[in-house]
Amino acid sequence: MRLCDEGKGRGALTDALHIPVLIDEVLEALRPAPGETHVDGTYGAGGYSAGILARGARVVAFDRDPDAIAAAMPHDKLTVVADRYSTMDRVTHADGVTLDLGVSSMQIDRAERGFSFQANGPLDMRMDRAGQSAADYLNTASEGDIADTIYALGDEPKSRRIARAIVAARPLSTTGQLAQVVRRALGYKPHEKKDPATRTFQAIRMHVNRELGELEDGLAAAERILKPGGRLAVVTFHSLEDRIVKTFLRRRSGATPSGSRHMPEVATAPAPTFEAVAKPVRPCAAELARNPRARSATLRSARRTSNPAWINDERGMS
Repeated sequence: MRLCDEGKGRGALTDALHIPVLIDEVLEALRPAPGETHVDGTYGAGGYSAGILARGARVVAFDRDPDAIAAAMPHDKLTVVADRYSTMDRVTHADGVTLDLGVSSMQIDRAERGFSFQANGPLDMRMDRAGQSAADYLNTASEGDIADTIYALGDEPKSRRIARAIVAARPLSTTGQLAQVVRRALGYKPHEKKDPATRTFQAIRMHVNRELGELEDGLAAAERILKPGGRLAVVTFHSLEDRIVKTFLRRRSGATPSGSRHMPEVATAPAPTFEAVAKPVRPCAAELARNPRARSATLRSARRTSNPAWINDERGMS
């Protein structure tokens, strides 16, 4: 595991509500400078925006969570937009785009938001507090649909058993009820290290918020607005997110495999829109000691070329 400087980069963020994951590495990838415009697609508690602002750049930040918008820090170079980051192409151009994916600490730590089973709360999980809640979905969807969601988004091999138990226990209204249903279905014993409800909660949250589709749309939007030489930095927290980002950058940088004598040539792709794709970066030991939630984080970054963005039917990120 690589080493890092315990205190590096933290001084500029003393006014932020939390120290975001891989902040020094993200700022190194973005290299914000005075006169530049950067998009923070996932504002959250404002940690990345604070770091970019401290380097003198202007920030246009997006967040669909009304709580994050209400708590946004005042700054003359910060514009906060209450919307999903996939709509960032309302910004005409950007020198950098950063995305910090998944659920934020401020969402998980508040029981009333319904993201976690650590404390009982309403079965909500909506980042934008609008549309279908987790309870709405689980109380109306078919057993097969619920099983497919838990399997695909939670990598849960016993998804059908869990879905059958959920349907039998309906209606569900709290996080505690859902957690207990999953635990009973899987024969959970209190001494076990990992709570078996973890995968199911992840899957339902990702489904309710359309997180993977939002990521695909957001990466394409970032490609459209980044100027030649603009930098993209994305922090993921599990393999499904990371696979989408990795595939996007591999294809957009022209790194897809060519044909061989065993396989036909692949149709010619559009010109590469990204270059200088960096190797994935993960948290060092000192950061993990400060913030155990960073343990699954991965940073991927790249630089925009001057070639035109691919059109929608050429994205092929799935």
